[in-house]
Amino acid sequence: MEAHEIAEKIHEHGEPEEAHAPSHEMFRRLTAIYLGVIAMLLAIASLGGAEATKEMLNANIHASDTYAFYQAKYIRQTLYQISAAELELLAGGGGAISPNDSAKAAELIKKYRDTAVRYESDRKSGEGKQELLEKAHEWEHARDHASAQLPNFEYAEALFQIAIVLGSVAIVAASPWLVGLSGILAAAAVLLTVNGYFLLVSLSHAVAPVTH
Repeated sequence: MEAHEIAEKIHEHGEPEEAHAPSHEMFRRLTAIYLGVIAMLLAIASLGGAEATKEMLNANIHASDTYAFYQAKYIRQTLYQISAAELELLAGGGGAISPNDSAKAAELIKKYRDTAVRYESDRKSGEGKQELLEKAHEWEHARDHASAQLPNFEYAEALFQIAIVLGSVAIVAASPWLVGLSGILAAAAVLLTVNGYFLLVSLSHAVAPVTH
């Protein structure tokens, strides 16, 4: 290398701050704008996670209550069936009861049998055993759907936060590669957030079963 070339190299690197100050300032401004966008996306992911958590807990409570109502209906239906069977045995005793009491027993037997049938299925009120079981399954489906959404938002929030930290460090260090790494994490977080809302791909997530 010639002497004048060495001199040129020294001149190029002799005052790096002045030579690169405008580009560094632009880099910091663009990175700051980028971080603002990431912060907004983090807020969206956090909102989705909060809503998914609320929906999961709400659906789980409704499923448990519906199963409890179903069990109460089952017990009452069984009692009516037992009472009807006892009255039938009593009425079949012939002279054991008077004709008047026999008519009353027959009336009660019919009432108990009709009530037991209505407890099995009642489309009008929607509170028969079959209808309650359908509702419980719907609440379970809603709970499972919200539970499948939740990990997407949780992972997205973590990645957004890491991306913000890396971007902040990049501003101080004026490091483009840190911004690039932050952008990769942010892109993955965006995909998880979108998947959290639309559940295009279900991530494996354990769900506590409802006792019924």
